[in-house]
Amino acid sequence: MPLQDHLPALSRQFVAHFGEMGSRWGINRTVGQIYALLFISQRALNADEIAEMLEFSRSNVSMGLKELQSWRLVRMKHQQGDRREYFEAPADVWEIFRVLAEERRRREIEPTLSMLRMALLEQPGTEAERHAQQRMREMYELIDRLMTWFDDVQKLAPETAMQLMGMGSAVTRVLELKDRVTGKAARAAGEN
Repeated sequence: MPLQDHLPALSRQFVAHFGEMGSRWGINRTVGQIYALLFISQRALNADEIAEMLEFSRSNVSMGLKELQSWRLVRMKHQQGDRREYFEAPADVWEIFRVLAEERRRREIEPTLSMLRMALLEQPGTEAERHAQQRMREMYELIDRLMTWFDDVQKLAPETAMQLMGMGSAVTRVLELKDRVTGKAARAAGEN
C-alpha cells in the first residue's frame, strides 16, 4: 500500500520535510522520516508498521530506530501479549529539545572545547601561532559562555523558558535600562 494510503496529506508533507531536513541536520533521510512519523503518531508503532507506512525495508527501519535510540529521541515500549517492540517519540517538545541539545553538545561541542583547551595550553613559538591562539581563545570564551548560559536555561522550568523566549527584544531593553541605572549610580557615587 503506497505512503499516500497510510498517511493524510498533512502528515505526508511533515514526514517528507523531515526526511529532506535530516541531511542538513547530520542524519539521513530515512532516520528523519522515521522520527517524524513517530513524532506525529497517536500511538507507539512497531518496526513492521513503520516499514510498511514509509515503504522502507525492515533493515533500514531497524538501523534508523537504533540511531534514534542512541540520540534518545525514541523510546521502546512493550505491549502486553505482543512480543514485538514498539517505539514512540517523547510527547513533551521541550524534553525533545533538551535531549537534542544535550546530545549535540556531547557529540559536537564538548570535543571542540576540549581541543581548544589543549591548544590554549600550548606555548606559541611564532607570531602566527600567537595570533591563531588568540583567535582560538576568543572562540573558546564564546562557546564556554554560551554553554554556561545554556546550562542556566536548561535548569528553568519549561514555562519559564518559554516566557523568556517570548520576551524577545524586551530582554535587551531591560539590560539597557540596567546599564543606565547602574551608570547613573556609579556617577553619583563618584560625585560623593
